Amino acid sequence: MELSHKDLLGIEQLTAQEISLILDTAVSMKEVSAREIKKVPTLRGKTIISMFYEPSTRTRTSFEIAGKRLSADVINISASSSSVVKGETLEDTGRNLQAMNPDLLIVRHACAGAPKLLADALPTPVINAGDGSHEHPTQALLDAFTIRERLETLAGRSVLIVGDILHSRVARSNILLLNKMGAAVRVCGPLTMMPRAVEQLGVEYVPCLTDAVRDADVIMMLRIQKERQQGARFPNEREYSRFFGLNRAVLRHARGDVLIMHPGPVNRGVEISPDVMSLPYSIILDQVTNGVAVRMALMYLLTGK
Repeated sequence: MELSHKDLLGIEQLTAQEISLILDTAVSMKEVSAREIKKVPTLRGKTIISMFYEPSTRTRTSFEIAGKRLSADVINISASSSSVVKGETLEDTGRNLQAMNPDLLIVRHACAGAPKLLADALPTPVINAGDGSHEHPTQALLDAFTIRERLETLAGRSVLIVGDILHSRVARSNILLLNKMGAAVRVCGPLTMMPRAVEQLGVEYVPCLTDAVRDADVIMMLRIQKERQQGARFPNEREYSRFFGLNRAVLRHARGDVLIMHPGPVNRGVEISPDVMSLPYSIILDQVTNGVAVRMALMYLLTGK
């Protein structure tokens, strides 16, 4: 089986079978990262260009490491060092890079639809590394891989997503993926951070966090997306933490083996308390580790074959 699209623009375009293919491929890719010499010649001679128009630590570094572990040549471009500061459009930048014959483009942009614009204009495969409030498909895939690694399957699992659902591309991609894979999804957070008719996304909205955590197999906390918010969505961070922050008092209402996740970066003491981050069932750093394997799998499936 192969992916049916030349690009990965969102979870929305993937079938459940394609999601399983990516996760299964990532299993063998993770084994590479456990070797003493963390490199295979799979993509030797391939050129990958990473275009990041927004700040990033985990995603950008993860893609770069993934490409290098597959022996690809990885080129990083940021907005501040590109011709965009001189007025060049994103499409013109893409066409000029295409003229250099790359094998894969990775794009993060503040505008929803930016990766699709390039994918429609260029023959080179494009991976969406996050576009505005739209989608972050590789984050959802690595989250799914991490859950499946611990719980064996996504089908029938109960996943709670807490926080700024309205502005979070991570939440959108995870909801799409979890629904496709047969998981039950709940969301919790301030009403000012919820999409209208949120239930139409295939989730259950639970307004009280202590009620929402009951019987959840996974609790996924989200960062407050201040850079995407227009106007005040909550009184202050202390007030937000009081009602929607994950701490030991809240966890007393949850299962003893509940998995705790966060896509990062974490605002310690706001979305989640520091002591909870270090609990044995916190798998936040596992998500970072698995991000490399999942992105290796995507690079292989989109270019290596």
